[in-house]
Amino acid sequence: MSDLSYAHGTSTTPLLGDTIGRNLDRAVEAYGEREALVDVVSGRRWTYAEFGADVEELARGLMASGVAKGDRVGIWAVNCPEWVLVQYATARIGAVMVNINPAYRAHELEYVLKQAGISVLVASLAHRTTDYRALVGQVRADCPGLRSVHYIGDPSWDELTAASGKVTAEQLASREAELSCDDAINIQYTSGTTGFPKGATLSHHSILNNGYFVGELVAYTEQDRVCLPVPFYHCFGMVMGNLGITSHGACIVIPAPAFEPAAVLAAVQQERCTSLYGVPTMFIAELDLPGFASYDLSSLRTGIMAGSPCPVEVMKRVVSRMHMDEVSICYGMTETSPVSTQTRRDDDLERRTGTVGRVMPHIEVKVVDPVTGVTLPRGESGELCTRGYSVMLGYWDQPERTAEAVDAGRWMHTGDLAVMREDGYVQIVGRIKDVIIRGGENVYPREVEEFLHGHPKIADVQVVGVPDDRYGEEVLACVIPCDPADPPTLDEVKEYCRERLAHYKVPRALRILDAFPMTVSGKVRKVELREGYGA
Repeated sequence: MSDLSYAHGTSTTPLLGDTIGRNLDRAVEAYGEREALVDVVSGRRWTYAEFGADVEELARGLMASGVAKGDRVGIWAVNCPEWVLVQYATARIGAVMVNINPAYRAHELEYVLKQAGISVLVASLAHRTTDYRALVGQVRADCPGLRSVHYIGDPSWDELTAASGKVTAEQLASREAELSCDDAINIQYTSGTTGFPKGATLSHHSILNNGYFVGELVAYTEQDRVCLPVPFYHCFGMVMGNLGITSHGACIVIPAPAFEPAAVLAAVQQERCTSLYGVPTMFIAELDLPGFASYDLSSLRTGIMAGSPCPVEVMKRVVSRMHMDEVSICYGMTETSPVSTQTRRDDDLERRTGTVGRVMPHIEVKVVDPVTGVTLPRGESGELCTRGYSVMLGYWDQPERTAEAVDAGRWMHTGDLAVMREDGYVQIVGRIKDVIIRGGENVYPREVEEFLHGHPKIADVQVVGVPDDRYGEEVLACVIPCDPADPPTLDEVKEYCRERLAHYKVPRALRILDAFPMTVSGKVRKVELREGYGA
């Protein structure tokens, strides 16, 4: 085995050469009478034959409304069956679907509509306190390129599907014959912490294959039923979820429009789901739900945990209490479609809790010195880079930003600090920008977080660096207590760390929180913790 931190995912299973539409056709042909999609809240169900027919109807409706190959169609909605229909319908006609974060407000929406050049928008009517129609009304006059808006559950949606009669099946087939699997098909805006986000542009080839191989590594078949509480607007939901599921003839189960732990557990029980997705905070919320033990989760065998590092203790509870013996950890980023490394079904608990797996099939990864770019020996910490079919085509209309992220060798620089072990498994030790430098010593938040998860009074914890006059930065622990009435004190935390962590890693400040500020995709916004609780 090479002593350098480089690995290539060799595979006897070839990459798919299909477009997304053609791949769905194959699933419809093979699994027509099996269930493809279930929306638990509304009770609506689709077989593959019914789903394929509705996708075709919407595709023809979009063509009738003037959507040409390469046109950008925005989807600004919470999880619902129509979101999935838009995903596959736009792919069938070669339109570029632009995912818009449902949490965006007016100025963020306006930015995306203009930056991506969206001509048609599909949106939710409302969700919780957000009135999407009102927000569109605020910005529409300033977005002259936006020709039409269709609201899910509104007559404007019905008009879109009814227009399908103006386009024949032969015209749709002619459009599909013009498509290449290398065409841009999706734009996803990354969660920016400063300024506006960037639009990662992905192809049929990149997202279809990534979803397919994620599904391969958890051994999906047409017998699987996958509960998806993660948002569709993110790669986790629409690639690892929807595309990974339909490329294997399995069933998509939508438990609710947005994450609700009780709805997730009820959906798993009702639909006899075999797989469950989530970020660690979602699994923590499910496990800590009052009455958790009353749900029958015995149908579960696998699932995927991703989005942020999984604490060891949380993984152990997921395996033992949720019956997810084959649960898989995935690591990646939007710009890489998204998964670059994944644990395997036969990995022992140590590999599935201490690492983010090994390189995916047909992908390369390496760990380099962040300054020189030289590949490091295994066991040393550096920046993780990845290369292969999964790397984005670029940031939409931002070549300079693309060049900052993807080098001349087509390596995507992740910004994550990682260690590749001798066995090829990868450990993520932090973000380059998240490393705390205290008095010249580097403190990696992930290490301290993993340790504090073992404290009996701590349910969840995030560690950040905050300014300090003497040391430059100090270590702040933001904690969600197991019992809000009996939170840990700073002295208790320090005592817990005293004999087992180097002094410079011990938190010098503590904040007790009810919840962490989150992105819609489930990632903790550490920048808000630093700014909001560091004073």
